[in-house]
Amino acid sequence: MTSTTSKPASAAAHGHGGGGSILRQPKAVWAVASASVIAFMGIGLVDPILPAISKELEATQSETSLLFTSYLVITGLAMFITSFVSSRIGAKKTLMIGLGLIVVFAALAGLGWNVEAVIGFRAGWGLGNAFFISTALATIVGAASGGASSAIVLYEAALGLGIAIGPLLGGLLGSISWRGPFFGTAVLMAIGFIAIMVMLMGDDKATRVKTPLSAPFRALAVPSILTLGITALFYNIGFFTLLAYTPFPLGLTALGLGFVFFGWGLGVAITSVFVAPVLTRFLPRTRVLWIILLLLAIDLAVGGLVIDSTLGLILVIIVGGLLLGIVNTVLTEAVMAASDLPRTVASSAYSAVRFLGGAIAPPAASAIAVAAHSAGVPMYYAAGSVVIAAIVVILGHKVLARVNGVEESQVVEAEAITLGE
Repeated sequence: MTSTTSKPASAAAHGHGGGGSILRQPKAVWAVASASVIAFMGIGLVDPILPAISKELEATQSETSLLFTSYLVITGLAMFITSFVSSRIGAKKTLMIGLGLIVVFAALAGLGWNVEAVIGFRAGWGLGNAFFISTALATIVGAASGGASSAIVLYEAALGLGIAIGPLLGGLLGSISWRGPFFGTAVLMAIGFIAIMVMLMGDDKATRVKTPLSAPFRALAVPSILTLGITALFYNIGFFTLLAYTPFPLGLTALGLGFVFFGWGLGVAITSVFVAPVLTRFLPRTRVLWIILLLLAIDLAVGGLVIDSTLGLILVIIVGGLLLGIVNTVLTEAVMAASDLPRTVASSAYSAVRFLGGAIAPPAASAIAVAAHSAGVPMYYAAGSVVIAAIVVILGHKVLARVNGVEESQVVEAEAITLGE
Protein backbone atom coordinates (compact mmCIF):
# COMPACT_ATOMS: atom_id res chain seq x y z
CA MET A 1 0.00 0.00 0.00
CA THR A 2 1.31 3.43 -0.88
CA SER A 3 1.51 5.94 1.92
CA THR A 4 -0.42 9.07 1.18
CA THR A 5 0.20 10.94 4.39
CA SER A 6 3.87 11.58 3.88
CA LYS A 7 3.49 13.62 0.74
CA PRO A 8 2.73 16.97 2.34
CA ALA A 9 5.42 16.52 4.92
CA SER A 10 8.01 15.65 2.36
CA ALA A 11 7.13 18.51 0.13
CA ALA A 12 7.20 20.95 2.95
CA ALA A 13 10.35 19.61 4.35
CA HIS A 14 12.16 20.27 1.16
CA GLY A 15 11.12 23.82 0.88
CA HIS A 16 7.89 23.71 -1.10
CA GLY A 17 5.58 25.94 0.76
CA GLY A 18 7.64 27.45 3.49
CA GLY A 19 7.12 30.92 2.10
CA GLY A 20 10.54 32.24 3.14
CA SER A 21 13.77 32.72 1.22
CA ILE A 22 16.57 30.37 2.13
CA LEU A 23 19.10 33.19 1.63
CA ARG A 24 17.50 35.66 4.05
CA GLN A 25 18.80 34.34 7.34
CA PRO A 26 20.32 35.86 10.48
CA LYS A 27 24.09 35.78 10.84
CA ALA A 28 23.80 33.15 13.56
CA VAL A 29 22.15 30.73 11.13
CA TRP A 30 24.90 31.21 8.55
CA ALA A 31 27.52 30.67 11.26
CA VAL A 32 26.06 27.31 12.31
CA ALA A 33 25.36 26.23 8.71
CA SER A 34 28.93 27.02 7.66
CA ALA A 35 30.33 25.10 10.61
CA SER A 36 28.01 22.21 9.68
CA VAL A 37 29.56 22.00 6.22
CA ILE A 38 33.00 21.62 7.81
CA ALA A 39 31.76 19.11 10.39
CA PHE A 40 30.30 16.84 7.73
CA MET A 41 33.47 17.13 5.70
CA GLY A 42 35.11 15.04 8.42
CA ILE A 43 33.29 11.89 7.27
CA GLY A 44 35.22 11.50 4.02
CA LEU A 45 38.17 13.79 4.62
CA VAL A 46 40.71 11.06 5.34
CA ASP A 47 39.59 8.83 2.46
CA PRO A 48 42.05 10.15 -0.15
CA ILE A 49 45.02 10.06 2.24
CA LEU A 50 44.58 6.51 3.59
CA PRO A 51 47.21 5.01 1.26
CA ALA A 52 49.59 7.92 1.95
CA ILE A 53 49.21 7.53 5.73
CA SER A 54 49.82 3.81 5.40
CA LYS A 55 53.02 4.45 3.45
CA GLU A 56 54.39 7.40 5.44
CA LEU A 57 53.70 5.93 8.88
CA GLU A 58 54.66 2.40 7.81
CA ALA A 59 51.26 1.07 8.86
CA THR A 60 49.36 -1.90 7.49
CA GLN A 61 46.13 -1.41 5.60
CA SER A 62 44.17 -2.80 8.55
CA GLU A 63 45.86 -0.39 10.97
CA THR A 64 45.18 2.58 8.72
CA SER A 65 41.51 1.66 8.37
CA LEU A 66 41.18 2.07 12.14
CA LEU A 67 41.15 5.83 11.48
CA PHE A 68 37.51 5.29 10.58
CA THR A 69 36.85 2.81 13.36
CA SER A 70 38.02 5.00 16.25
CA TYR A 71 36.13 7.99 14.84
CA LEU A 72 32.88 6.07 14.38
CA VAL A 73 32.98 4.09 17.63
CA ILE A 74 33.35 7.23 19.72
CA THR A 75 30.80 9.15 17.63
CA GLY A 76 28.30 6.34 18.10
CA LEU A 77 28.85 5.92 21.82
CA ALA A 78 28.75 9.68 22.38
CA MET A 79 25.34 9.82 20.72
CA PHE A 80 23.97 8.15 23.83
CA ILE A 81 24.89 11.17 25.97
CA THR A 82 24.68 14.24 23.70
CA SER A 83 20.99 14.92 24.34
CA PHE A 84 21.59 14.52 28.08
CA VAL A 85 24.39 17.11 27.97
CA SER A 86 22.78 19.66 25.64
CA SER A 87 19.52 19.62 27.59
CA ARG A 88 21.50 20.77 30.63
CA ILE A 89 24.11 23.21 29.35
CA GLY A 90 22.32 24.58 26.28
CA ALA A 91 22.86 24.43 22.53
CA LYS A 92 25.50 27.15 22.22
CA LYS A 93 27.82 25.62 24.81
CA THR A 94 27.32 22.15 23.33
CA LEU A 95 28.17 23.41 19.84
CA MET A 96 31.27 25.19 21.11
CA ILE A 97 32.44 22.13 23.05
CA GLY A 98 32.03 20.02 19.91
CA LEU A 99 33.88 22.50 17.69
CA GLY A 100 36.61 23.01 20.27
CA LEU A 101 37.24 19.27 20.52
CA ILE A 102 37.44 18.96 16.73
CA VAL A 103 39.94 21.83 16.51
CA VAL A 104 42.19 20.30 19.15
CA PHE A 105 42.09 16.70 17.95
CA ALA A 106 42.27 17.49 14.23
CA ALA A 107 45.43 19.53 14.89
CA LEU A 108 46.88 16.77 17.05
CA ALA A 109 46.14 14.22 14.31
CA GLY A 110 48.13 16.39 11.92
CA LEU A 111 51.03 16.27 14.37
CA GLY A 112 50.71 12.50 14.83
CA TRP A 113 54.06 10.67 15.04
CA ASN A 114 52.69 7.19 14.34
CA VAL A 115 49.46 5.60 13.18
CA GLU A 116 48.41 4.68 16.73
CA ALA A 117 48.54 8.34 17.75
CA VAL A 118 46.49 9.44 14.74
CA ILE A 119 43.92 6.74 15.47
CA GLY A 120 43.59 8.00 19.03
CA PHE A 121 43.24 11.62 17.97
CA ARG A 122 40.57 10.66 15.43
CA ALA A 123 38.60 9.21 18.35
CA GLY A 124 38.67 12.61 20.06
CA TRP A 125 37.57 14.18 16.79
CA GLY A 126 34.61 11.79 16.72
CA LEU A 127 33.57 12.90 20.20
CA GLY A 128 33.54 16.53 19.12
CA ASN A 129 31.63 15.73 15.97
CA ALA A 130 28.92 13.90 17.93
CA PHE A 131 28.33 16.91 20.16
CA PHE A 132 28.20 19.27 17.22
CA ILE A 133 26.02 17.43 14.70
CA SER A 134 23.49 16.36 17.33
CA THR A 135 22.82 20.01 18.21
CA ALA A 136 23.29 21.99 14.98
CA LEU A 137 19.93 21.31 13.32
CA ALA A 138 17.79 22.38 16.27
CA THR A 139 19.89 25.53 16.54
CA ILE A 140 19.38 26.44 12.88
CA VAL A 141 15.64 25.81 13.02
CA GLY A 142 15.29 27.85 16.19
CA ALA A 143 17.19 30.84 14.81
CA ALA A 144 16.12 30.81 11.14
CA SER A 145 13.71 33.22 9.47
CA GLY A 146 11.21 32.29 6.77
CA GLY A 147 9.83 29.21 8.52
CA ALA A 148 11.19 25.76 9.21
CA SER A 149 11.15 24.82 5.52
CA SER A 150 13.86 27.32 4.56
CA ALA A 151 15.95 26.36 7.58
CA ILE A 152 15.81 22.66 6.78
CA VAL A 153 16.67 23.13 3.10
CA LEU A 154 19.64 25.22 4.20
CA TYR A 155 20.75 22.52 6.62
CA GLU A 156 20.36 19.73 4.08
CA ALA A 157 22.39 21.79 1.63
CA ALA A 158 25.13 22.19 4.24
CA LEU A 159 25.10 18.47 4.93
CA GLY A 160 25.35 17.51 1.26
CA LEU A 161 28.02 20.10 0.58
CA GLY A 162 30.15 18.83 3.45
CA ILE A 163 29.89 15.19 2.39
CA ALA A 164 30.92 16.09 -1.17
CA ILE A 165 33.69 18.60 -0.36
CA GLY A 166 35.38 16.51 2.36
CA PRO A 167 37.09 14.01 0.03
CA LEU A 168 37.97 16.75 -2.48
CA LEU A 169 39.64 18.91 0.18
CA GLY A 170 41.35 15.83 1.58
CA GLY A 171 42.72 15.06 -1.88
CA LEU A 172 43.89 18.61 -2.57
CA LEU A 173 45.63 19.11 0.77
CA GLY A 174 46.71 15.48 0.90
CA SER A 175 48.57 15.87 -2.40
CA ILE A 176 50.90 18.24 -0.49
CA SER A 177 51.14 16.19 2.69
CA TRP A 178 48.98 13.63 4.45
CA ARG A 179 48.99 16.04 7.41
CA GLY A 180 47.40 18.83 5.35
CA PRO A 181 43.73 17.78 5.64
CA PHE A 182 43.97 17.59 9.42
CA PHE A 183 45.51 21.04 9.80
CA GLY A 184 43.07 22.46 7.25
CA THR A 185 40.10 21.15 9.22
CA ALA A 186 41.49 22.54 12.48
CA VAL A 187 41.82 26.03 10.97
CA LEU A 188 38.33 25.99 9.43
CA MET A 189 36.73 24.71 12.63
CA ALA A 190 38.53 27.36 14.67
CA ILE A 191 36.93 29.99 12.43
CA GLY A 192 33.56 28.31 12.96
CA PHE A 193 34.11 28.27 16.73
CA ILE A 194 34.74 32.03 16.78
CA ALA A 195 31.76 32.72 14.51
CA ILE A 196 29.35 30.80 16.75
CA MET A 197 30.80 32.33 19.91
CA VAL A 198 30.23 35.84 18.54
CA MET A 199 27.03 35.45 16.51
CA LEU A 200 24.92 32.88 18.34
CA MET A 201 22.88 33.95 21.34
CA GLY A 202 22.65 31.65 24.33
CA ASP A 203 19.34 29.87 24.95
CA ASP A 204 16.95 30.39 27.85
CA LYS A 205 17.79 27.98 30.65
CA ALA A 206 14.17 27.94 31.76
CA THR A 207 13.00 26.49 28.44
CA ARG A 208 15.26 23.42 28.52
CA VAL A 209 13.67 20.02 29.02
CA LYS A 210 16.17 17.68 30.65
CA THR A 211 16.63 14.30 28.99
CA PRO A 212 17.40 11.31 31.26
CA LEU A 213 20.72 9.60 30.58
CA SER A 214 18.96 6.23 30.33
CA ALA A 215 16.45 7.32 27.66
CA PRO A 216 18.41 6.26 24.53
CA PHE A 217 19.21 2.87 26.08
CA ARG A 218 15.55 2.23 26.90
CA ALA A 219 14.64 3.17 23.33
CA LEU A 220 16.42 0.07 22.02
CA ALA A 221 13.79 -2.05 23.81
CA VAL A 222 11.19 -0.73 21.37
CA PRO A 223 10.84 -3.44 18.64
CA SER A 224 10.62 -1.02 15.73
CA ILE A 225 13.67 0.98 16.82
CA LEU A 226 15.67 -2.19 17.44
CA THR A 227 14.69 -3.63 14.03
CA LEU A 228 15.76 -0.47 12.23
CA GLY A 229 18.93 -0.30 14.30
CA ILE A 230 19.90 -3.84 13.26
CA THR A 231 19.09 -2.97 9.65
CA ALA A 232 21.31 0.10 9.86
CA LEU A 233 24.16 -1.83 11.47
CA PHE A 234 24.39 -4.30 8.57
CA TYR A 235 23.78 -1.58 6.00
CA ASN A 236 26.59 0.54 7.40
CA ILE A 237 29.01 -2.36 7.01
CA GLY A 238 28.37 -2.06 3.28
CA PHE A 239 28.50 1.75 3.38
CA PHE A 240 31.88 1.98 5.06
CA THR A 241 33.42 -0.91 3.16
CA LEU A 242 32.73 1.10 0.03
CA LEU A 243 34.02 4.31 1.58
CA ALA A 244 37.05 3.13 3.56
CA TYR A 245 38.26 0.00 1.72
CA THR A 246 38.05 0.88 -1.98
CA PRO A 247 40.74 3.63 -1.87
CA PHE A 248 43.35 0.87 -1.52
CA PRO A 249 42.55 -1.26 -4.59
CA LEU A 250 41.90 1.88 -6.68
CA GLY A 251 45.60 2.73 -6.47
CA LEU A 252 45.13 6.43 -7.32
CA THR A 253 46.97 9.48 -5.99
CA ALA A 254 45.47 11.48 -3.12
CA LEU A 255 44.12 14.02 -5.60
CA GLY A 256 42.68 11.31 -7.83
CA LEU A 257 40.93 9.70 -4.87
CA GLY A 258 39.67 13.13 -3.83
CA PHE A 259 37.91 13.61 -7.16
CA VAL A 260 36.45 10.09 -7.15
CA PHE A 261 34.96 10.46 -3.69
CA PHE A 262 33.82 13.99 -4.46
CA GLY A 263 31.65 12.36 -7.11
CA TRP A 264 30.56 9.77 -4.56
CA GLY A 265 29.62 12.46 -2.04
CA LEU A 266 27.79 14.49 -4.67
CA GLY A 267 25.74 11.40 -5.49
CA VAL A 268 24.88 10.89 -1.81
CA ALA A 269 23.84 14.54 -1.48
CA ILE A 270 21.69 14.69 -4.62
CA THR A 271 19.67 11.53 -4.00
CA SER A 272 19.24 12.13 -0.27
CA VAL A 273 17.75 15.59 -0.85
CA PHE A 274 15.89 15.18 -4.15
CA VAL A 275 15.32 11.51 -5.05
CA ALA A 276 14.39 9.89 -1.72
CA PRO A 277 11.38 12.21 -1.10
CA VAL A 278 10.03 11.43 -4.58
CA LEU A 279 10.27 7.67 -4.03
CA THR A 280 8.59 7.80 -0.62
CA ARG A 281 5.84 9.93 -2.07
CA PHE A 282 4.73 7.01 -4.23
CA LEU A 283 5.96 3.92 -2.38
CA PRO A 284 5.93 2.82 1.29
CA ARG A 285 9.22 3.53 3.03
CA THR A 286 9.89 -0.10 3.86
CA ARG A 287 9.49 -1.09 0.21
CA VAL A 288 11.86 1.64 -0.92
CA LEU A 289 14.34 0.45 1.69
CA TRP A 290 14.55 -3.21 0.73
CA ILE A 291 14.50 -2.51 -3.01
CA ILE A 292 17.37 0.01 -2.82
CA LEU A 293 19.28 -2.17 -0.36
CA LEU A 294 19.18 -5.08 -2.78
CA LEU A 295 20.31 -2.81 -5.63
CA LEU A 296 23.17 -1.65 -3.41
CA ALA A 297 24.13 -5.26 -2.69
CA ILE A 298 24.29 -5.93 -6.43
CA ASP A 299 26.46 -2.84 -6.91
CA LEU A 300 28.87 -3.97 -4.18
CA ALA A 301 29.06 -7.48 -5.65
CA VAL A 302 29.90 -6.00 -9.04
CA GLY A 303 32.65 -4.09 -7.23
CA GLY A 304 34.16 -7.42 -6.25
CA LEU A 305 34.08 -8.60 -9.87
CA VAL A 306 35.74 -5.45 -11.27
CA ILE A 307 38.11 -4.85 -8.36
CA ASP A 308 41.13 -4.85 -10.69
CA SER A 309 39.57 -2.33 -13.08
CA THR A 310 40.09 1.28 -12.02
CA LEU A 311 37.31 2.60 -14.25
CA GLY A 312 34.95 -0.19 -13.26
CA LEU A 313 35.52 0.37 -9.55
CA ILE A 314 35.06 4.13 -9.92
CA LEU A 315 31.67 3.54 -11.55
CA VAL A 316 30.70 1.18 -8.72
CA ILE A 317 31.62 3.85 -6.16
CA ILE A 318 29.62 6.58 -7.92
CA VAL A 319 26.55 4.35 -8.35
CA GLY A 320 26.94 3.31 -4.73
CA GLY A 321 26.83 6.95 -3.65
CA LEU A 322 23.54 7.48 -5.49
CA LEU A 323 22.00 4.46 -3.77
CA LEU A 324 23.45 5.29 -0.35
CA GLY A 325 21.85 8.73 -0.38
CA ILE A 326 18.39 7.20 -0.78
CA VAL A 327 18.88 4.62 1.96
CA ASN A 328 20.35 7.16 4.39
CA THR A 329 17.32 9.42 4.14
CA VAL A 330 14.57 6.80 4.05
CA LEU A 331 16.05 4.62 6.78
CA THR A 332 16.49 7.42 9.26
CA GLU A 333 13.10 8.96 8.42
CA ALA A 334 11.65 5.55 9.20
CA VAL A 335 13.25 5.68 12.64
CA MET A 336 11.55 8.99 13.33
CA ALA A 337 8.16 7.59 12.37
CA ALA A 338 8.55 4.23 14.08
CA SER A 339 7.57 5.15 17.64
CA ASP A 340 6.18 7.80 19.98
CA LEU A 341 9.61 8.43 21.48
CA PRO A 342 11.01 11.97 21.36
CA ARG A 343 12.98 12.32 18.13
CA THR A 344 16.25 13.11 19.94
CA VAL A 345 15.97 9.91 21.97
CA ALA A 346 15.07 7.68 19.02
CA SER A 347 17.82 9.23 16.90
CA SER A 348 20.45 8.82 19.60
CA ALA A 349 19.69 5.13 20.12
CA TYR A 350 19.51 4.33 16.42
CA SER A 351 22.57 6.35 15.47
CA ALA A 352 24.71 4.73 18.15
CA VAL A 353 23.95 1.24 16.82
CA ARG A 354 24.39 2.37 13.23
CA PHE A 355 27.79 3.96 13.76
CA LEU A 356 29.02 0.76 15.40
CA GLY A 357 28.29 -1.04 12.13
CA GLY A 358 30.41 1.52 10.33
CA ALA A 359 33.19 1.04 12.85
CA ILE A 360 33.34 -2.72 12.22
CA ALA A 361 33.59 -2.51 8.44
CA PRO A 362 36.99 -0.94 7.55
CA PRO A 363 39.34 -3.18 9.57
CA ALA A 364 37.20 -6.24 8.85
CA ALA A 365 37.38 -5.60 5.09
CA SER A 366 41.15 -5.25 5.14
CA ALA A 367 41.57 -8.37 7.28
CA ILE A 368 39.31 -10.37 4.95
CA ALA A 369 41.32 -9.26 1.91
CA VAL A 370 44.54 -10.47 3.54
CA ALA A 371 43.06 -13.77 4.73
CA ALA A 372 41.40 -14.53 1.39
CA HIS A 373 44.39 -13.37 -0.68
CA SER A 374 41.88 -11.51 -2.83
CA ALA A 375 41.08 -7.81 -3.06
CA GLY A 376 37.55 -8.56 -4.29
CA VAL A 377 36.31 -10.73 -1.41
CA PRO A 378 35.62 -7.81 1.00
CA MET A 379 33.16 -6.39 -1.54
CA TYR A 380 31.24 -9.68 -1.51
CA TYR A 381 31.25 -9.60 2.29
CA ALA A 382 29.83 -6.06 2.14
CA ALA A 383 27.19 -7.15 -0.38
CA GLY A 384 26.14 -10.04 1.85
CA SER A 385 25.83 -7.72 4.83
CA VAL A 386 23.54 -5.37 2.90
CA VAL A 387 21.39 -8.35 1.80
CA ILE A 388 20.97 -9.20 5.51
CA ALA A 389 19.82 -5.61 6.10
CA ALA A 390 17.19 -5.98 3.35
CA ILE A 391 16.00 -9.30 4.81
CA VAL A 392 15.61 -7.72 8.26
CA VAL A 393 13.36 -5.03 6.74
CA ILE A 394 11.28 -7.62 4.85
CA LEU A 395 10.87 -9.94 7.86
CA GLY A 396 10.13 -7.02 10.17
CA HIS A 397 7.34 -5.53 8.03
CA LYS A 398 4.69 -6.03 10.73
CA VAL A 399 6.78 -4.32 13.38
CA LEU A 400 7.51 -1.51 10.92
CA ALA A 401 3.91 -1.04 9.69
CA ARG A 402 3.69 2.37 11.35
CA VAL A 403 6.68 3.60 9.33
CA ASN A 404 4.60 3.65 6.17
CA GLY A 405 1.65 5.67 7.43
CA VAL A 406 2.82 8.35 9.82
CA GLU A 407 3.15 11.93 8.75
CA GLU A 408 6.28 13.59 10.06
CA SER A 409 6.97 17.16 10.97
CA GLN A 410 9.49 19.07 8.87
CA VAL A 411 12.07 19.15 11.62
CA VAL A 412 11.81 15.40 12.22
CA GLU A 413 12.60 14.58 8.60
CA ALA A 414 15.64 16.79 8.42
CA GLU A 415 16.95 15.63 11.77
CA ALA A 416 16.60 12.06 10.60
CA ILE A 417 18.79 12.80 7.58
CA THR A 418 21.31 14.53 9.82
CA LEU A 419 21.88 11.72 12.28
CA GLY A 420 21.79 9.11 9.54
CA GLU A 421 24.91 10.52 7.78
